[in-house]
Amino acid sequence: MKAAVLRQVNTPLTIEEVSVSKPKSHEVLIRTAACGVCHSDLHYIEGKYSGPMPMILGHESAGVVEQVGSEVTYVKPGDHVITCLSVFCGHCEYCTTGRPFSCENPEVERAEGEEARLSDANSAITQWFSLGSFAEQMLVHEHALVKIRKDMPLDRAALIGCGVTTGFGAVINTADIEVGSTVAVIGCGGVGLSCINGAAIAGAGRIIAVDIKGSKLNLAKHFGATDVVNAAECDPVEAVKELTGGGVEYSFEALGMKTTSEQAFRMLRTSGMATIIGMVPEGETLEIPADDLLSDKVLRGSNMGSNAFRRDMPRYVDFYLNGKLKLDDMISRRIKLGQINEAFDEMKSGEIARSVIVFD
Repeated sequence: MKAAVLRQVNTPLTIEEVSVSKPKSHEVLIRTAACGVCHSDLHYIEGKYSGPMPMILGHESAGVVEQVGSEVTYVKPGDHVITCLSVFCGHCEYCTTGRPFSCENPEVERAEGEEARLSDANSAITQWFSLGSFAEQMLVHEHALVKIRKDMPLDRAALIGCGVTTGFGAVINTADIEVGSTVAVIGCGGVGLSCINGAAIAGAGRIIAVDIKGSKLNLAKHFGATDVVNAAECDPVEAVKELTGGGVEYSFEALGMKTTSEQAFRMLRTSGMATIIGMVPEGETLEIPADDLLSDKVLRGSNMGSNAFRRDMPRYVDFYLNGKLKLDDMISRRIKLGQINEAFDEMKSGEIARSVIVFD
């Protein structure tokens, strides 16, 4: 199969022929239909996060089941599925206490010494977070996917695999916002727009979108933002406080930057909660005013929207098909696998929401 391979940081991905193994007992082989190009992948290309190379990135994907292992009963060939990097074992402490998104059990990987799932002529190739979706096929553990309705378009279903689950989930699972609450979202890319859309569906009374690009702020209004703040033209913290008379009850940071994460905390009112969704680069530290903690303010993280993805993702599919989840407008461009480096260059410009690779 063809795949986009990262061989060293700060270099373009190369399109190569890669060998894929046969499914073992609990594995599923998927023909990739579509994959979103996510900022998390860019972090690994730029070396802000590290992993063993060569590596196939990509994780926001949907496709069709081709083969299943001998013990797999959940799906069969022909089923449509969405993948998720929150691969769960199903029986560890995290899984059995309602936190499968935090599962760290290595049994969902092949054991050391076994044939690698993916390889080239010389060596094994790493699957980013057990997926590796920048490829024509994915060989994954059965707990890395969810079966969905076949009337769901797969290019839009792919967005649910990360951006929607991360942003929407942070609102309804991690922060669990109340109806009528005030919300600010910093960053209006795919994750931020999903956060805004989720807050609107959840009944937030006021949703303030913050970004430095006017085009993204216009898109945010379509997704449910009631107010917008252009952070290139003003201090976003002061602007949000002025709009709300003191600050928001909930803020969400969807960029993965130190400065904006600190801004998310500073724009809270008393007893407010700031949820950091973006992947702040490894080694960075956040600084917050210690006396704000005496005002009952909370700073917390969110791992993939605190998801239970086999519960959440089918609901998001239904929201889309019922006209509530605005996935059509999130896709800025549909591309082929060979255009993947162009997609990352466009991402760096900050103008687009999501590029989606569509496979033949």
